[in-house]
Amino acid sequence: MPHFIAFLRAINVGGHTVKMERLRQLFEALGFANVETFIASGNVGFDAPSKNSKALEQKIESRLREALGYEVATFIRSDKELTDLANYQPFQPADLEAAVALNIAFLSDRLDEQAQQKVLALKTEIDDLHIHEREVYWLCRKKQSDSTFSNALLEKTLGRRATLRGANTVNKLAAKYPPSDSRR
Repeated sequence: MPHFIAFLRAINVGGHTVKMERLRQLFEALGFANVETFIASGNVGFDAPSKNSKALEQKIESRLREALGYEVATFIRSDKELTDLANYQPFQPADLEAAVALNIAFLSDRLDEQAQQKVLALKTEIDDLHIHEREVYWLCRKKQSDSTFSNALLEKTLGRRATLRGANTVNKLAAKYPPSDSRR
């Protein structure tokens, strides 16, 4: 069975609190196996009989909306995709070393040229942005509280949902869930 990681938006933020045990139960009730949560910010690893990540996103979003009473945007990546994006180098090593934070915004689909230009126009002397595949990489050179960039600004600019994770979290998840063929 393929292994996936779901990145959920609006779990344990904005007044919503979901215990990780409850979240695991909701995923198991959908027929997923080997369900595990990773930190309480909406990262869920699971095995699914389907390889169709779009259908899985819709299935999870529908179930979470029904069970929790609010929208939970869901962004699925396979274990292979997660490893690839963790290994991707969007910025020069010296820039990464000097930065305060590197975050990754997950999107449902790739951005067209016009949307890419809108995102790249958000660059400042504090914030550098890079787009690759279905992710936006955000390099913050100072404290994030000094930045004008945010998930809310990204969503407003694009007119679509996104969720941010720190690169350290993504790297830890990639190490925890190496591609399925390497776990055999």
